[in-house]
Amino acid sequence: MTPTPHYDVVVVGGGIVGLATAWAAIRTGRSVAVVEREPRLAAHQTGNNSNVIHSGLYYAPGGLKARLAVAGCAETKQFARAHDLPFAETGKLVVATEPEELPRLAELARRGAANGVEVHELDQAGMRVHEPHVRGIAALWVPSTGITDFRLIAEKLGELVQQAGGDVFLGRPVEKVLRRRRDVVVRTRSGDLLGSRVVVCAGLHCDELARSSGLEPGMRIVPFRGEYSGFSDRAAELVKGLIYPVPDPAFPFLGVHATRGVDGHVHAGPNAVLALAREGYSWTTVDVREFLSTIAYPGMLQIARKHWRYGFGEMHRSLSRSAMARQIQRMLPDVRAEDLSPAGAGVRAQAVRADGTLVDDFLLLSDGPVLHVLNAPSPAATAALPIGREILHRLTGDVLAPVGAA
Repeated sequence: MTPTPHYDVVVVGGGIVGLATAWAAIRTGRSVAVVEREPRLAAHQTGNNSNVIHSGLYYAPGGLKARLAVAGCAETKQFARAHDLPFAETGKLVVATEPEELPRLAELARRGAANGVEVHELDQAGMRVHEPHVRGIAALWVPSTGITDFRLIAEKLGELVQQAGGDVFLGRPVEKVLRRRRDVVVRTRSGDLLGSRVVVCAGLHCDELARSSGLEPGMRIVPFRGEYSGFSDRAAELVKGLIYPVPDPAFPFLGVHATRGVDGHVHAGPNAVLALAREGYSWTTVDVREFLSTIAYPGMLQIARKHWRYGFGEMHRSLSRSAMARQIQRMLPDVRAEDLSPAGAGVRAQAVRADGTLVDDFLLLSDGPVLHVLNAPSPAATAALPIGREILHRLTGDVLAPVGAA
């Protein structure tokens, strides 16, 4: 009988956070395995986002997002440069289009300064130096923001893990994680793995896996689909880099923004529509069991009661190209509905508590030798490298320096 393979660290989930954790662990000399349910790495949140390297502007000072995103912004660029992966430091313009947005813009400037982010406050003439076709009454310019391809970064991390002797198992769904006295069993449909320590980075299914493993996480994942609209060649000429609205502070979403990617194509999005399945990347992808479970969750009922107008607005923009165009025209008045075409979608794994609170910061929950990552949406891709070291520290006590640090 073949013995069950044993590793110092088993990482469940082949997205960028799981892979960054595996890379951190293997750099300490530990044996590592990554177990991914899909046939390829980075299949969900990592591979379906706007590919923006966030600066750390938005996040409450002192939180994990603020600390790790600021570090991750610099480290992501350094990693991409070291491994000849595409990236560009484009800078970002955050535009206020209405007077009532000015206090929120000022609060963003305050947060950015508190987090150590370089921020420049601009008037109308100043904003047009960076984006000549933008319309607004004031703006912030954040020069450290950039763009990359996070799927390529994740795949490179997987390659580095394997080159260092780690194992990456694809197409191997994990059913549960069982703690024992001396080790942890990672039960998959094609056989068990054993780990001295286990990290669960299961994204859209993280709460389900926590519960199946005997842990009550105190939250539930509510999937929000974000759809992107590609720009025509004519409209793409209106965008030099990254143009963002002032976000609504009631939500952890950043609003519909225009992004010129590393491939030169320009897209706008995402919106935030309740998905009809955990992996509901379109209106036609429906899982009745998952959808009914989501809408029956008390936290989701609270969100619907408080924010139904916001939700209907997002749905309208999802179903109407003209409505999406009107949203974009607040900042870029020369974009027309006929300039827009579908350009894919992502699903955000948003943790929601039973009282309707949307978990805003990263949420890491330790259960002895097992650590569950329960909320890691944007800017987790930007922050992945320092998140991986943070997880390693919580699991083992090790303090690992960033690659390239003096």
